[in-house]
Amino acid sequence: VQLQASGGGLVQAGDSLGLSCAASSRTDSDFAAGWFRQAPGKEREFVATIAWPGRNTMYGQSVKGRFTISRDNIKNWVYLQMNNLKPEDTAIYYCAARSSPFSSPSPVAYSYWGQGTLVTVSS
Repeated sequence: VQLQASGGGLVQAGDSLGLSCAASSRTDSDFAAGWFRQAPGKEREFVATIAWPGRNTMYGQSVKGRFTISRDNIKNWVYLQMNNLKPEDTAIYYCAARSSPFSSPSPVAYSYWGQGTLVTVSS
């Protein structure tokens, strides 16, 4: 499975931005998906994850209440809606998938990764 993330850009603090992640082909099993981010000089951070088929979600503490993860299982797309963005949200955002219906906040649980899309939030 190849993942392609898109939607990053430069926004101002308080703005909203939506990220998308397309899977190139259907996996053999139901899969959970997640978003992670990495800022310069920092470790990769858990942002959000969504289980199969999409009823269960989990968020990192720093984005809870501002970000929403969702998925379209027909199109094999995963989305991240980001509201009330802050300068500390600036990072490269990666989408990921794992061959399990159960979500996980740990990046090591994911086998498939997209190339990342840059989100820059100015103050």
